Amino acid sequence: MMNKKELPLRTLLTFRNAWVAWLLLAASIAITLLLWQLSIHLVEDRTEARFRTQSLQLKTAIEERLLNHEQVLAGSAGLFAVAGSVSREQWQEYVDKVDIDRYYPGIQGIGYVERIGVRSMADHISSVRAEGVHNYLVTPLGSGPDYYPMVYLEPGTDRNRRALGYDAFSDPIHRRAMEEARDGAKPTVTGKVILIQEEVAEDQASFLMYYPVYQGGDVPELRVERRMMLAGFVFSAFRMNNLLDGIVGLISPFLDVRIYDGDQVSRDTRMYGSNLGSLDNDFSFEMSQTIRHGGRNWLLQTRSTPAFDFLASDPRPPIVLGAGIVISFLLFLSALTLIRSRILAQVGAGRYRAITEGAANVTLVLSGGGEPQYASPSSKDILGFDPERLQELDFESIVHGDDWPQLVAGFEESVGAPGKQMPVIRARIRDADGQWRDMEGTYTAMLNVPGVNGVVLSLRDLTQLKAAQSELHRLAFYDPLTGLANRQLFRDRLNHVVRRSRRSGEPAALMFLDLDGFKRINDTLGHDSGDELLKHVAQWLTGCVREEDSVARLGGDEFVVLLSRISSPDAAGKVAETILRRLCQRIRLNEHEVGITVSIGITMIPHDSEESGTLMKYADLAMYRAKEMGRNTYQFFTPAMNIQAARRLLQQEELATALDGDRFVLHYQPKVDLETERVIGVEAFLRWHHPEKGLVSAQQFIGLAEETGLIVRLGELALRQACIQVQALERAGFESLKMAVNLSVRQLTDSGFLDMVRQVITETGVSPERLELEMPAELLNEDPRMLRDLLVSLHDLGVCLILDDFGTGSCSLVALQQLPLNVIKIDHRFIRDIPYNVSATDVASAVIALARKLHLTVVAEGVETPQQLSFLKTAGCAQCQGNLFSYPLDEDALIGFLIRQYERPLIS
Repeated sequence: MMNKKELPLRTLLTFRNAWVAWLLLAASIAITLLLWQLSIHLVEDRTEARFRTQSLQLKTAIEERLLNHEQVLAGSAGLFAVAGSVSREQWQEYVDKVDIDRYYPGIQGIGYVERIGVRSMADHISSVRAEGVHNYLVTPLGSGPDYYPMVYLEPGTDRNRRALGYDAFSDPIHRRAMEEARDGAKPTVTGKVILIQEEVAEDQASFLMYYPVYQGGDVPELRVERRMMLAGFVFSAFRMNNLLDGIVGLISPFLDVRIYDGDQVSRDTRMYGSNLGSLDNDFSFEMSQTIRHGGRNWLLQTRSTPAFDFLASDPRPPIVLGAGIVISFLLFLSALTLIRSRILAQVGAGRYRAITEGAANVTLVLSGGGEPQYASPSSKDILGFDPERLQELDFESIVHGDDWPQLVAGFEESVGAPGKQMPVIRARIRDADGQWRDMEGTYTAMLNVPGVNGVVLSLRDLTQLKAAQSELHRLAFYDPLTGLANRQLFRDRLNHVVRRSRRSGEPAALMFLDLDGFKRINDTLGHDSGDELLKHVAQWLTGCVREEDSVARLGGDEFVVLLSRISSPDAAGKVAETILRRLCQRIRLNEHEVGITVSIGITMIPHDSEESGTLMKYADLAMYRAKEMGRNTYQFFTPAMNIQAARRLLQQEELATALDGDRFVLHYQPKVDLETERVIGVEAFLRWHHPEKGLVSAQQFIGLAEETGLIVRLGELALRQACIQVQALERAGFESLKMAVNLSVRQLTDSGFLDMVRQVITETGVSPERLELEMPAELLNEDPRMLRDLLVSLHDLGVCLILDDFGTGSCSLVALQQLPLNVIKIDHRFIRDIPYNVSATDVASAVIALARKLHLTVVAEGVETPQQLSFLKTAGCAQCQGNLFSYPLDEDALIGFLIRQYERPLIS
């Protein structure tokens, strides 16, 4: 026993002896840190509240000032409404009385923009010059028909006089605001501009606010009347620095304030900056708000500055931290002085334990006669034996009979070499559950070591290691989902079969299988359902071949079958037919019943090739040929497939290059309303400007685009061009025409289709009501739930939904009732035989009658003769299109056609 006075400080401070003191210290420091963080959060919350209050007050002040300026502008417009016309002197007198420098800081000037027709331009310039503006000239001059020059601008400083005559309508930013003000009869703010009266060194951001003035003083109710009755605009020009410096300095002098036009933060959209921020762009608080005024959104961004943080600083958190640390150590020292403990020391050499009680090893100590004396606790976890009942255990009974002799020999050898570790011995040992475990171990004789006095046998369990090795082998060579061989293992088997066939001349066959429509099932029902289907397919394939044959999954829905020995190609064909029959069935997945088929490509070994890679390629080509032949069939490889694949690859590269090079255009075929005999819309047709073949129609490349996936990009291109054309037609005066765009099943089932439509509509600004989406009738064969969700979402956007090619395939009347369709289109194959084919006329009449009962509009396409038109009118068809009215036209020809059709009717 050590004397307390001999107790070293290091021993005293060990956790075993002073755990109470250490816990007290830890608790005190923890409480100190908690109080310190709490005080910091309280200061930060108070500072953040002050920051948010100033930011909100700043936004309110800016909005109030803009509203005051808007009221001034409304009063200016009211002057025209009351007086009818206002002279330059009257305008100057009015603006002087407003006293904008005193009451409305930030206004550069208040002016009037007059609407001048091109024929009145000369008289207008003469009259203004007669009023004393000698250098007055309207600039820039465009093509008309109307100009909007700045006629009045007060105060009449030299800077403001520079802007007189400037046609703000010629600038897109001004024009957009002026058009919105005109059509909405409300004040509108422009985007970021540089005032024309600015000096070169004073190019600060500015904006204008326009207020429409209509002839007669009253605001017309219709948009068309507002455009016709527009007399001009009163406007105010604002310089952002002059407008905001006073507000910012009064409300938030220590905040970094920035204002951006729109919601994008960039140098180009920056309207105002107080430039008070840190050079390192470091700030504690940031707040973004949106100021909405005059049809414009500004992003108001406020940030704290070092000056703001300094003024908001508080000394209390450091005081709390320092005082808490001092008190904690005082408590710790007090606790150490109260500790009473005794330290036991090891006297003499001690007893050494040579037994490792690790969880992965079993350690046994045997006497010199081989009797077990000690077992580590890990023997309970690994073998299931209780170490306390070691004496009851017959060691020989739990060792495999074949391994017992080598364990006895190893024991005797270790006794003869004390202290030396013997070579590793492997043995099978039965655990408490009766299961054999593979173990390995070594003997070390420690008979003369105090505390041991025996022979140590250390055993390591190899069962988990072997299981892990087996699992690694499975993961390396087998597909984890289906349990079939993976690509690597299958290639080894294929190489082996190819070498054997090369030596013996005995034929074999390689089959490449691809599930038809698997992507559709995976996308609509989810990956879990797709995985379940793949498991079933793997079981079915395994049951279709012999045990010596190989089935593997290469990935996705691609499988391969290797027939190691086959008598002839006919025998391989019979196996393929068996697979087709077995896999061609319906299966229930995720509460949905789906049908599956498979396409198979076959290549013969060694007839077609003696190279594994080439055989895989040939089987793949044959599989694609089977898909082209209608799917659910098999095809043997032929040399012609190689040539066809090369040609197809070239066509695919040409198509992709054309898409990257923007070589696709749209042509438009008019659609005629039979009641009004007028064009009510057009259908867009995609054309390819081929460098050698000229203008190529869509029928010649759409199939390839769908197979390669390029149809998604092509579809977006066509939709975007069609929406742009709608805007062009509206500017040309054809505001009621609708634009129809054809879609494929591949496009509609693409996961990003709906987002793409929304994005195109937003970016082009087209009204969704002007857009018609034509969907093929085969879309009704897709998953009903997915289809309904998609069409409902499109219908909610406001677009018109058309079911194309109606009558060419199976169509559920229930689907026609439940889906939000607007129009059905009779396929041209029924129209072309009218009126000479009685069956065609009956089908067309029945379709028209059915659609009218379902309250659907009927469109007949492919109308080419007056007899067909006469029949369709009699049958009650609502709309027609075809070469009888017009062939598909390019953009310029379409405008000319529409102008001519308003001069005379299309149907005589």
